[in-house]
Amino acid sequence: MEHSTTHLHPTAAGSFLSTKWMHWVRCARLCLPGLRAFRPLRTLCTSIPRMNWTPPAPTAVPAPPIPPIRDIHSCANVNDIKPLHLHLDWSIDWDAKCIRGTVTHELEVQKDGTAHATFDTSYLDIREVQVDGARAAYQLEARRGPLGEPLRIHLGERMAGDRVKVAIDYATTPKCTALGWLSASQTRAEKTPFLYSQCQAIHGRSLVPCIDTPSRKVTYTARVNSSIPVLMSALRRSSASDVYEFDQPVAIPTYLIAIVGGLLEFRALGPRTGVWAEPPDADAVQWEFERDAEPFLTAAEQVVSPYVWTRYDSVVLPPSFPYGGMENANLTTLTPSLVCGDRSATDVLLHELCHSWSGNLISCMNWESFWLNEGWTVYLERLLLEKLYGPAHRGFSYIIGAKALRDSLEGFQDTPRFQRLVPEFRDGEDPDDAFSSIPYDKGANFLLYLERVVGGLDVFAPYIQAYFTTFQGRSISTEEWKAHLLAYFATHPTASQALQTVDWDAWLHGEGLELPVRMEYDQTLAAEAFALAARWIKAIGDGVDGAFAASDMQGWNANQVVVFLERLHAGPRVPQSYAARLDEIYSLSTAQNPEVRLRFYEVALEEQGGRYAEEAAAWVASQGRMKYCRTIFKALYRVEPALAQRTFLENESFYHPIAAAMIRKVRIPVHTNDHRTSACSLTIGHAPPPRCGRRDWEHGHGQVAAGRRPGAACSTALGHACRGHFGG
Repeated sequence: MEHSTTHLHPTAAGSFLSTKWMHWVRCARLCLPGLRAFRPLRTLCTSIPRMNWTPPAPTAVPAPPIPPIRDIHSCANVNDIKPLHLHLDWSIDWDAKCIRGTVTHELEVQKDGTAHATFDTSYLDIREVQVDGARAAYQLEARRGPLGEPLRIHLGERMAGDRVKVAIDYATTPKCTALGWLSASQTRAEKTPFLYSQCQAIHGRSLVPCIDTPSRKVTYTARVNSSIPVLMSALRRSSASDVYEFDQPVAIPTYLIAIVGGLLEFRALGPRTGVWAEPPDADAVQWEFERDAEPFLTAAEQVVSPYVWTRYDSVVLPPSFPYGGMENANLTTLTPSLVCGDRSATDVLLHELCHSWSGNLISCMNWESFWLNEGWTVYLERLLLEKLYGPAHRGFSYIIGAKALRDSLEGFQDTPRFQRLVPEFRDGEDPDDAFSSIPYDKGANFLLYLERVVGGLDVFAPYIQAYFTTFQGRSISTEEWKAHLLAYFATHPTASQALQTVDWDAWLHGEGLELPVRMEYDQTLAAEAFALAARWIKAIGDGVDGAFAASDMQGWNANQVVVFLERLHAGPRVPQSYAARLDEIYSLSTAQNPEVRLRFYEVALEEQGGRYAEEAAAWVASQGRMKYCRTIFKALYRVEPALAQRTFLENESFYHPIAAAMIRKVRIPVHTNDHRTSACSLTIGHAPPPRCGRRDWEHGHGQVAAGRRPGAACSTALGHACRGHFGG
């Protein structure tokens, strides 16, 4: 980032995990904008020399004792009952757009005298409840905003250790926030309807009555009756006569339960990897991912631990899918926008694969510790990029994420508690409201900083394996993670001493626009993009047309083009004449890669609409990913609000309900005479309670924005800024 004073200068020699790395670390306690109290500057210079140190065995340092569960986003009595297994017996009514059936929970009582079990539900039609095979009394309590309606089921007085079976007969309703239903005309094949789910963060309770918290994990089986083929986030056991059976033997949080239904074809990518896609696209999808899928999996196992899920399969959804990807166990869902024809977006697949360990195998205890899911995943993703392609690619990925992190921090200036790595939620508050690139990139930078503090990757790499071995199958809090980290390095005197200099409060609870320390990255791949952007910014400032040609980008990949456009966008406003010249030379408005087109339209629509407004409106009518549609609609509304409104109303049925709700309510920066930015809410159509998804944070593109003009960042009504990663 540009506005901090403490530097980390890593130097490396040799290959990944083989030769020794040495880092000179300078750590400081900073006075950060927005922190709760002034922090006096205190600088400590520490040299981390190489030393003879035998890392503890992966299981040598035990995990801290499991604390009582605390999750304000679940209405379930999570400390009284423990879910062991659930079975779904479903029938899909494609005409009514409804799932009907029964969920049977196997529970273990945790406390003597437990007389009821409370499940999370939201907009479900509860028909009957049975406890151990007999009808039981229950109450569906009043709705608690986004937390839904708690379902309280009477068990009779039970003792700790008792096993109980609770069967709930129910149906989903049109208000279900977890399901997306598409007509045949909304699919690529245009032959059958389509169904997909998205349960993270707390939408699983609108799909099935459950204990909907990441703190409790459960195995599951399913039997689904459907006239159209279905897939689930589990191993497929059988399919015959419209009956599909699944088994998930690895315990998962309920937000990872997923279902997809439609006309899909399977393509093998490797011995353990494959992808499903609609028939018109199946071959193109296979080509996009077949080079990387299996090597990604093999590399991840080498760095972390063996893959326990048996298979890693993905499914590319129709264009209205609002996210970059979602790491449902055994069935990652992906946006079709990743299929660019140049394999430039496969890092999203790598990100979702890394979730097989961070998030799926080790889960956050609650949504306050969500960074443990995403920060670790981004850190692993970028570490694997280094292992596979070299250090320059790791640094480039951090540079790409820096701009999006800055935008997210700016977007939450009115809600600074969401700028924290560990955000503060209030009772009844939707965890979706805090989702941004912050847990992704701030979290990944924190782990990279700790890697450098302890002495480099040679020292940190054994800890990675120990962390994932120790907590495998657990849901943990930030406090548990920190306690284990400090205990692991207790036998390394130099690293242990260095960890005492870390300003934990600034990293975990600090607010403001800057990281607690300045992070520096390898700029090898970014340098050319920065240099070309500087030439254009100078030409615009001088009012002249410099000597530019298509050969300026010869040999570049799509991500370098994105970084160029991001840097250009961060500078002075680009007049439309220069935007047209950019397009004439580099053919940006017709780029096949959507990341490039998105950034170009942002640049081209800075001052006025016209030709590029019409082009952007036509393009966004086929882009359901929130990262694209929200950004384009905000840009359109700034220059041609009538066109923005007309485009949305004509295509509203195409967008997923979550995306549509976020488009309806946007906040556009308003530039005042003193160059400060105020927000003006502009509404498209009607405005139901907004919901926000998450996967836009996973993958995207940005960079350190030097010389950012006032008010350059746009935000939604909830203060989000889409990553330019994800996943996301």
